[in-house]
Amino acid sequence: MQFKINNRLIKYTDSVKSSILEFKSSGKIFGDGKRNIIKLFELDGKTINIKSFKIPNLINKIVYKYFRKSKARRSFEYATLLLEKGIGTPEPIAYLENYNWIGLKDSYYVSEHLQCDLTYRELVEIPDYPDHENILRQFTQFSFLLHQKGIEFKDHSPGNTLILKKSQEQYDFFLVDLNRMEFHKSMPFELRMKNLCRLTPMKEMVAVMSNEYAKLSGESEELIFETLWKYTADFQEKYWRKKRLKKKLKFWK
Repeated sequence: MQFKINNRLIKYTDSVKSSILEFKSSGKIFGDGKRNIIKLFELDGKTINIKSFKIPNLINKIVYKYFRKSKARRSFEYATLLLEKGIGTPEPIAYLENYNWIGLKDSYYVSEHLQCDLTYRELVEIPDYPDHENILRQFTQFSFLLHQKGIEFKDHSPGNTLILKKSQEQYDFFLVDLNRMEFHKSMPFELRMKNLCRLTPMKEMVAVMSNEYAKLSGESEELIFETLWKYTADFQEKYWRKKRLKKKLKFWK
């Protein structure tokens, strides 16, 4: 077993370990649990979030033992890096990895649990969401800040940014599902646009984001929109083609 806890929270080591070890029999389920299972536990009067990653296949068991860090460890380390860089994310608490003679058996990531007001998904699904354009523009500012700091959040998708209302017109943003990230010295234009292409299929939202990104970057709004919309359309086409293929392959269900 490999266990690491946030230095600031060492006094909770036994409590955190206990919650992880009791994961299957305790805690409150959070989310749909289709891929990874998330449960909520209490720690010193606060709610914490423990994510149990899907048990890896045989090849990945070996890969995660000898060649690559586990998703749990990456989540913990990336969260720590994000906070050091001034980017919002729930505070990392700990991670735990269990190994057997083959490789990684299972792994857990523990973090602060944040109650959010919405995610980007609500902006996509509810076009008349209150203060919609203002939130979208502030989200674009947040994304631009990530890019300026060289942070490529590879799962920059609708459900992975928690949005908390700070005041009447101001919002805070927190990244979750952190195990796929890269940190660069700088991010070229094309990579920045590709990084935003999974967020929305709605052309009017892409137009607003392009307008705001142009204000911040000094790039041509027309160039940003054309490039971002091209990558968005390409992503949507691949996404739905994959969906159709899966449906055909599972026709008997």
